[in-house]
Amino acid sequence: MDHISIVAMGKGSPVILIPGLSSPRAVWDGAAPNLAKTHRVILVQVNGFSGDDAGANLKPGILDGVVADLDAYIVKNKLQGAAVVGHSMGGLLGMMLAKAHPGDVGKLMIVDSLPFYGMLFGPTATTAMVQPQAAMMRDKMIAGYGKPADAANVEGVANALALKPGSRELVKGWMAAADPRVSGEAMYEDLQTDLRADMAGIKTPMTIVYPWNDARPTKPIADTLYKAAYAAAPHMTYVDIGDAAHFVMLDQPEAFAKALDAFLAS
Repeated sequence: MDHISIVAMGKGSPVILIPGLSSPRAVWDGAAPNLAKTHRVILVQVNGFSGDDAGANLKPGILDGVVADLDAYIVKNKLQGAAVVGHSMGGLLGMMLAKAHPGDVGKLMIVDSLPFYGMLFGPTATTAMVQPQAAMMRDKMIAGYGKPADAANVEGVANALALKPGSRELVKGWMAAADPRVSGEAMYEDLQTDLRADMAGIKTPMTIVYPWNDARPTKPIADTLYKAAYAAAPHMTYVDIGDAAHFVMLDQPEAFAKALDAFLAS
């Protein structure tokens, strides 16, 4: 496929796992083997996010291309109505898929993602308002291609996105392996995608799993942010996991596995 590659394992009802920005399919290593005992597990990877060939992802249109590839794979393999789990940008891709091809997604678990990433810039943010900053961030990332990764920057980002030392080491490795040309453009497209007005129209049952911790975000802040973001969605379940950062499944694998089991059983 032009924008993604897929590895499938196990037998049973299908579960499609989509990683986030700059993350390989290995982000699901803690959950996939157990899941494969009872499900057909489809592990997605965005081309260019794991040292593999970036392919068509060197051009704009990455997010739409991924959604088109996912739909084509689902239709070809008769997987309509699959459970879809997406982390971060993968959660946004899951929402985009449910909006464009509602028959593809039976239910959707969104792991720490928002209908508009720009909400983190402020409650009144719009795609137009964040565009200049998003473009600057994209260009800076792309300019890093072919150069050694900025170790201090990678360390800082990994420490913000994960709490546990082992989680942080994994995130650092993944960031270093990802093609910054793909990561930069995908991040820009993510910041230019606002699905807030579409929430009421997405009839797919959705679960949002979100982290909180003692530092940032605390539970009251996280509760407020996610409940406001998804208030218009007609079929929404909220699951919070404490003592975790953005990479919830790495920081709290047992709590995440429990949430995943409950989602699949619902």
